[in-house]
Amino acid sequence: MLVVMRNDATGEQVRAVIETIEGMGYRGVPMPGAQRTAICIIGNRGPVNDSLLLTLDGVKETITVTKPYKLVSRETQPESTIIKVDDISIGGGNIVVMAGPCAVESEEQALTIARLVKGYGAQVFRGGAFKPRTSPYSFQGLAEEGLKILDRVRQKTGLLIVTEATDINNIELVEYYADIIQIGARNMQNYSLLRRAGQSSKPILLKRGLAATIDELLMSAEYITSEGNSQVILCERGIRTFSDTTRNTLDLSAIPSIKEVSHLPIIVDPSHAAGRREFVISLSKGAIAVGADGLLVEVHHDPQHALSDGAQSLYPRQFGQLMSETNLGD
Repeated sequence: MLVVMRNDATGEQVRAVIETIEGMGYRGVPMPGAQRTAICIIGNRGPVNDSLLLTLDGVKETITVTKPYKLVSRETQPESTIIKVDDISIGGGNIVVMAGPCAVESEEQALTIARLVKGYGAQVFRGGAFKPRTSPYSFQGLAEEGLKILDRVRQKTGLLIVTEATDINNIELVEYYADIIQIGARNMQNYSLLRRAGQSSKPILLKRGLAATIDELLMSAEYITSEGNSQVILCERGIRTFSDTTRNTLDLSAIPSIKEVSHLPIIVDPSHAAGRREFVISLSKGAIAVGADGLLVEVHHDPQHALSDGAQSLYPRQFGQLMSETNLGD
């Protein structure tokens, strides 16, 4: 349920409503809007009796929220969320481009790629320091040394950093170094990690799971927001289907579907969806056409020798072509 306050409601009246909600055994989460504040009731397992709430000073009305996800629903917040990271805005019509290698391999490799993608107009540098791999024998990343390299990339290029936290044991370390914390597809339903991410002050980039429905993705986002972190960026990166033409099947319909029911921004990772670099530019154009708020693209200056996902990484010149043809470059 949503308790909508009058536009002249005072802070004291808002606090009184929250205290009343807590006295009913629920949690009240204030959601300030452009015109008035609304308070979302969470923790209820069934309908909430609103008779007491409607008698409180400053209350305009109550609205039943029909979706199981409340804080990320457009029923709760009709306006699209815009997430500010330094001077970059994600959502609300702004298209952000995050680019870089799948994995940080060395400082020279990371800096070389970072300077190239920045030159073509990327705003955020992506690179994995912790790499959850299908095979335990594959390259697992440089861990903290990789994070330190990313920190030096930020200092030398000015690019913001997005990198993945893989469990509750390394999220604090990632939080220290990263500007945006990524929760990967394999961890979309790692609820202890999601709750910990919800306690962070950093934006969270949440990838859709390999076989997750849209409702499941939004419920995972709800885990994060219910802990107090409203800065969630969703990411469609392809799902498992019967088709084996590409690594995964990019679900472009997810973008307008999510925007219809949720106010959170959503970006697209065409690299993991395709698994083949020759499809990445076309899929990127499709993502932008259906309203994606950004792209997460893998780029490598020497992909044939990449330690992770070389086949789906664009050459720098291809990334330049992508930025030019989508009018996203400088």
